[in-house]
Amino acid sequence: MPRLLTAALGLCLIASLTFAQDAAKTVVIGKQAPDFKFKDQSGKVIDLAELCAKGPVLVRLTCGCSGCDKELAYFQEIDAAYKKAGLTSVAIFKEPDAKVAKYAADKKINMLYGIDTKGSAWTTFQTKTMPTNFLIGKGGEILAIVPGCDPSGLLLTKLSARVAKTVDAPAVDVKTKVEQNNKK
Repeated sequence: MPRLLTAALGLCLIASLTFAQDAAKTVVIGKQAPDFKFKDQSGKVIDLAELCAKGPVLVRLTCGCSGCDKELAYFQEIDAAYKKAGLTSVAIFKEPDAKVAKYAADKKINMLYGIDTKGSAWTTFQTKTMPTNFLIGKGGEILAIVPGCDPSGLLLTKLSARVAKTVDAPAVDVKTKVEQNNKK
């Protein structure tokens, strides 16, 4: 009987340690961003931790659907507005290489992006929502998670304000900027 009790307690300890490790890996605001590497548009392997060591990073898990397509202009505006203040923006596409290359050329994407046709980024970041944006502070702490598509620009305008606080820069109304650019 004592052996059975010892074995049961040992299994409970192992289960609780496993649960604690899984909880530590949960992708939530206030936790460290997960380990993540991706190949950029030139084929170079980029390590998220290395990017976060330099400054804040905005990761966007996206595709080329019509909603994400309409929202891309706001994301690019955030990149342009805060790049000089130290923000690195990364778009991870879940589309084939050739399709993304054509899309990037057509949309004049001039920021860092990667391709993840297998969707491992969505698994790593524990989301099924497309798009999902993750604002990660210098050092790797997740500061904001913004899931969902909003072609009106309101979600990304709010995210822009959060980025502005993170990089200590004046907030840019990306919705208004995109609307002004569309009128030109």
